[in-house]
Amino acid sequence: MLRLFRATNFRCLESAELEFGKRFNLIHGANASGKTSLLEALAYLGRGKSFRGATTANLTRHGATEFLLFGEVEQDGRRQGMGVRNGREGLEVRVGGEAAASAAALAEALPLQVIDPEVHNLVAGGPELRRRFLDWIAFHVEHEHLAIWRRFRRALKQRNAALKSRASESTIRSWNHEFLELAADLDGSRRRVLELSLDSLLAHGSLLLETELSFEYRPGWSQDRNLSDALEAGLERDLALGATQAGPHRADIKISYDERQARKLVSRGQQKLLASAMILAATQTAQAAVKRPLLLLLDDPAAELDRLSIGRLMAAVADLDCQVVATSLDPDALNFPEAPTVFHVEHGEITRLSQ
Repeated sequence: MLRLFRATNFRCLESAELEFGKRFNLIHGANASGKTSLLEALAYLGRGKSFRGATTANLTRHGATEFLLFGEVEQDGRRQGMGVRNGREGLEVRVGGEAAASAAALAEALPLQVIDPEVHNLVAGGPELRRRFLDWIAFHVEHEHLAIWRRFRRALKQRNAALKSRASESTIRSWNHEFLELAADLDGSRRRVLELSLDSLLAHGSLLLETELSFEYRPGWSQDRNLSDALEAGLERDLALGATQAGPHRADIKISYDERQARKLVSRGQQKLLASAMILAATQTAQAAVKRPLLLLLDDPAAELDRLSIGRLMAAVADLDCQVVATSLDPDALNFPEAPTVFHVEHGEITRLSQ
């Protein structure tokens, strides 16, 4: 869990330092006070990127050339430092005092999930978000998943380059063996983690929406044939489009709500609850795998939810036994099962109000 956090020159935060409680933490303040910027900084420390899709230039405080984030993570009574620096010289990551090759080291040191006002897009948005959802679980559950995903992306890029250059069919087919082998590994990993998460997905969906849900994995090609046959049958189309149209890079999860497709029929508030159920299930599954509390960031969770719904959501969050940092306009809007550590934000200045 994250115990100490410092941010320098990140958005409106010139210099901030917070000591978090082990369970529940509340950050409140007016709109545009810096609450979401603080949560974004926390997420950046664990991901090496913004959950709002912001560029480094937009994240760096006006007048500064770089931003710096630092945290101390506690596990089994021991603390480990981790930090991120980003600016004109590019991203620099350090964990435990050592330079890290990629942001993956941050995710291992500080595994976290985010429920923000755009979380409904996990249900209503395109398949890429649901693939990322599966890949995040698999990263924490299946040790080889990241390496397989990276190798598959390279194989896909090479096959697509051959298609775009209008290479001969024999040349394109020469890429198929590696592509198929890695596709099978990636597909299998995603199927396993969805199956592993399914009970939690159904339970959280039932709790938050009080209805029956179903989650069906779709691999990215017709289930009437294997991927090898799908590549052969689609070769002319691939050549015409200059890109591979079948494979796990086009996988998705079909989510049904009362036997209807959820993304088309539920309201935005219901989509938020459904997506939140998915995030909580992913958190629970990953937390069981890594055997330590995860960090759950909640950005204004009460937005677009009625009092009953926010009560169910916060009860589900409490049951996860993870570390929580939540933002709110109203300090009394969220029902924590125990008194949280409270911070107030105003114009980027953070004050701790309670233990």
